[in-house]
Amino acid sequence: MTFDVVIVGAGPAGLSAACRLMQQAQDKGEELTVCVVEKGSEVGAHILSGAIIEPRALNELFPNWKALGAPLSTEVTCDQVFLLNNGQSGSKIPNCLVPKTMHNHGNYVGSVGNLCRWLAEQAEQLGVEIFPGFAAANIIYGAEGQVSGIGTGDMGCDAQGNPKETYMPGMDLLAKYTIFSEGCRGHLGKELIAKYQLDEGKDAQHYGIGIKELWDIDASKHQPGLVLHGAGWPLKEAGASGGFFLYHAEDAQVVVGLITDLNYDNPHLSPFDEFQRMKHHPLIAQYLSGGKRVAYGARAITKGGFNALPKMSMPGALLLGCDAGTLNFSKIKGTHTAMKSGMVAAETLFAALMDAEAEGAEGGYDLESYGENFQASWVYDELYKSRNFGPLLHKYGTVLGGALNLIDQNICSLPFTVRDNNPDHSRLKLASQSAAIAYPKPDGQLSFDKPSSVFLSSTNHEENQPCHLRLRDSLIPLGDNLAKFDEPAQRYCPAGVYEIIEDGSGEKLFQINSQNCVHCKTCDIKDPAQNITWVAPEGGGGPNYPNM
Repeated sequence: MTFDVVIVGAGPAGLSAACRLMQQAQDKGEELTVCVVEKGSEVGAHILSGAIIEPRALNELFPNWKALGAPLSTEVTCDQVFLLNNGQSGSKIPNCLVPKTMHNHGNYVGSVGNLCRWLAEQAEQLGVEIFPGFAAANIIYGAEGQVSGIGTGDMGCDAQGNPKETYMPGMDLLAKYTIFSEGCRGHLGKELIAKYQLDEGKDAQHYGIGIKELWDIDASKHQPGLVLHGAGWPLKEAGASGGFFLYHAEDAQVVVGLITDLNYDNPHLSPFDEFQRMKHHPLIAQYLSGGKRVAYGARAITKGGFNALPKMSMPGALLLGCDAGTLNFSKIKGTHTAMKSGMVAAETLFAALMDAEAEGAEGGYDLESYGENFQASWVYDELYKSRNFGPLLHKYGTVLGGALNLIDQNICSLPFTVRDNNPDHSRLKLASQSAAIAYPKPDGQLSFDKPSSVFLSSTNHEENQPCHLRLRDSLIPLGDNLAKFDEPAQRYCPAGVYEIIEDGSGEKLFQINSQNCVHCKTCDIKDPAQNITWVAPEGGGGPNYPNM
């Protein structure tokens, strides 16, 4: 099947690009064929974010979004930022000492998954074709090395790759230009960055793992629009960094989560268990006690920011949103920047397609004008001003780094750029040199185990299919990682995918429970040997997030 533009991923960036392309086509009386492929069973099924949504890009894309029924109704009414000293106490930071980037006046508590469902409706009304349940499995390259489209994965193959009775071959979706907007650590985006050396001369990319739950709470404790952020305990106790969030949404629900920076060095650390422990802090427990947990999920976030942004154009393709790393970590927000990156891409592509039509060309060029247009946009300016935020925290810690960020964001911009070029996977110390961490057992009221959590994510994969978690060397987990780091995959995975088990003879085995995978990509990022590669499973597999 041939299109003018194929878009991989129905997230904020991809759907905004699709909508803006068709808006321009309608304005100019042109016809475009635009296709979006989405590996989730439906649009929004794999979307997980905090989320506080800044509506700046949405205001530009659909100025009448309120009248159109966009699912943003809970405006932020109160911001509170805390530094947790230990498991019992914490200090509220005065607003004047909070970086301006973390002030949320005019923003909305919302579900990015539901926002994407709404954006997909707008895109389809504009004439975009959306194919949920189809995973982009491989990139199709042209004779001159340009991107010519993508291939969707075969469906109905057994674990050895042999066709079953339900076999259905994948499709080749060819395009003049292809947009890759897969979200953080997209497996095709990763391939493109390596093939075209898009990150040459850039800082190492950095990541965090965000774990989130949705709770129904007592209506008497609910304060719509109340937003809590904080840092310190429990991660500081483990020598790690990151922060928590708790947002009061609509319908007596709150979202609570913890972001753990993946540059931590203690291989005994478990982000999942740190999150479960955090919920027992009185600041958090006062809202959750007596409530009911109704959803769970996890997703890595790209937080390297401006310093790690790769070149986002290559022959025949563009790399957008969190696939490129446009999230603004100083705001802990990436939806508005992803949307704007998609809109700038659409404007660049539409001009190129019209020029190509006038010249009788077929496309496939490196649209370096996208970089120029991106640089001229407010999103570039926003990311540049926040370029030091993450590196300052990494180098100087929460207190001193936070103080320097206060100066940088509120008083005067630092006249230099702080660098952090140590990849997250390289930071682990040996297990023998690291303090063991004893996590309390979950109580089933505020804290829970991984199996019950994965159940709430509605994760499902066809069991008899090729494993989508591929080992470059099957001997490394037991032969190297276990001896050096007590195989940290057992702990950094928030879904219990990786286990060390013993067979009947006492022989240790490395077991991959791929059916549990919530597609967070943490294993692809944090494995110290970079031995695990995440690739797309059969379309439709994975989590099915509601309101996340």
